Amino acid sequence: MEYNTGRNKLILPEYGRNVQMMIEHAIGIEDKAERNRAAQEIINIMGGMNPHLRDINDFKHKLWDQIMLMSDFKIDIDSPYPIPVKETFEEKPKPVPYIGGRFRYRYLGRIMQKLISAAIEIEDEEEKAALVKIITNHMKKSYLLWNKDIVEDKLIFEKLKTLSDGKLEVEKNTRLSASKDLIGRRKKRKKENPKFRK
Repeated sequence: MEYNTGRNKLILPEYGRNVQMMIEHAIGIEDKAERNRAAQEIINIMGGMNPHLRDINDFKHKLWDQIMLMSDFKIDIDSPYPIPVKETFEEKPKPVPYIGGRFRYRYLGRIMQKLISAAIEIEDEEEKAALVKIITNHMKKSYLLWNKDIVEDKLIFEKLKTLSDGKLEVEKNTRLSASKDLIGRRKKRKKENPKFRK
């Protein structure tokens, strides 16, 4: 009896042992035309395993690349796409640089600071006031989600002034949306059905 532990390692386990064995068989076919036909049939089988991906651009290209990868680049076939180089798959990805920076109020995040900077640059006072109202409402919502506590509008206005270095202020008598409107009302617990009470 043959166990999987004694067989070759699966390169792409999502296609299973049978597809891997088909590719290994196709590598050994001597006639190139026959080998190409076998590869095409294997591609059709692989595509049938993921029918939901057929509409995605370059899905066929991906399958041809995968057949090369699963054969350890040993299969000699006429691919309709450029044949990938083995080294590109072995190459380690370049590290993604982390965008650093200090946050005065961490719960507001980087986007809020960018919005505040954009609002400072707006010259039209009416447009600026509208954006400031949106910003302060979002600041209040973020505060409530982070702290889960009641917050007064005055505190939000002070934080806006601090973050904008005093360049943005809210018009007098401005009222922000109510807390319940910003974070939604909590669902009331269903009352017990009196039928089941003892």
